[in-house]
Order: sequence, then structure tokens, then C-alpha cells
Amino acid sequence: MPSAKIKTQARIKKKGRIRKKIHGTGERPRLSVFRSAKHVYAQIIDDVQGHTIVSASSLENSAKTLAQSGTPVNKTAMATYIGKILAEKAIEKGIRKVVFDRNGFLYHGRIKAVSQGAREGGLDF
Repeated sequence: MPSAKIKTQARIKKKGRIRKKIHGTGERPRLSVFRSAKHVYAQIIDDVQGHTIVSASSLENSAKTLAQSGTPVNKTAMATYIGKILAEKAIEKGIRKVVFDRNGFLYHGRIKAVSQGAREGGLDF
């Protein structure tokens, strides 16, 4: 079974191959997703200027209140919620179209949940 270090190195290699093809512009910025063991982070980035326009994570207060609301929330449901929050923030800033960057992760589970939440929230990609 591969160690964590080998898995991380493989993900970074995949990320490099993906980032050669995906580039965010001012009109169509890049939606980048990162997942750790406990949390999910998503941000919309303008690669031309090198600025993060909008970000959302499961560490934010709105996500914490969802977790403390009494209803059981698993990590996948939290990821969907993060996608919706990110979409709301992006639409407030006037962003509707983005390029999805899965950051070397498989398009499955929480990564897929973030993208579905962002689509439900109104983003096009």
C-alpha cells in the first residue's frame, strides 16, 4: 500500500499536468478546490492578476453554524454547502462563469460535491 508521501507526490504531479491546461482569466476565473482529512477549501482565482477573488471553507462561521445546528452533517454535505456559499459570494462579485480546477484530486466524493453545490448556486462550468 502506498504511503501518504507517495500519494501526495502523485497528486502534485497530476496537479501540474492539469494546471498546464487550465488557466483562469478575469472573465472566467479558476475555481480551485482543496480537501484535507477534515475540511474543504474552495477559492476563485484570477491567474492573470494573481489574486483570490472569493473563498469559502468549512472553517468559516457560516459552515460552523450549519454543523452546530443539530442536524447531522457529514463531510460530503458540508462540501456541497461550501460550493453553494462560494457561488453566492461569486455572483455578488459579478462572476458567473468559472473554470473548475480539481487540484489533482479525483472528481469524486467531496470534490464532486463542491462542484455540484457551486452549480446549484448558479455558477457555470
